[in-house]
Amino acid sequence: MLDNVHQIIAGVVLLSIVGIAYGGTFLLKVTRGGVPANELQQRFFRAGHAHAGVLVILGLLVMLLGQLNDVGGLWQALSLGVLLAAILMPGGFFLSVIGRDPQRPNGFIALLWAGAALLVTGLAAAGIGLIAAGTS
Repeated sequence: MLDNVHQIIAGVVLLSIVGIAYGGTFLLKVTRGGVPANELQQRFFRAGHAHAGVLVILGLLVMLLGQLNDVGGLWQALSLGVLLAAILMPGGFFLSVIGRDPQRPNGFIALLWAGAALLVTGLAAAGIGLIAAGTS
């Protein structure tokens, strides 16, 4: 059973999937030529959209597993990094190629790497927390 804080987080995350779905319509416009985008932008937009969807679902699963198995406070808190990665990584993909005909990613690519670090930290914390909860 989710506590109130995690229940609210889960509700907000589920609502964010509406935004991801809307992003899918943007991606369709890009691939059909309705929104001008060079090859780099198209690749980064696809990657950003895919990462958003997968990481949101993974983040919810990690949160639920932690709650159902009484994972301790620090491990549970660190595991929320997966949901933060679901914001930062797609943001890095999208924002790093904004503008007209960029030839390489801009400084916003740092969001991608920050998100990757949070993803690894969150997954490691969730895994360690689940193992610790299972052995206590």
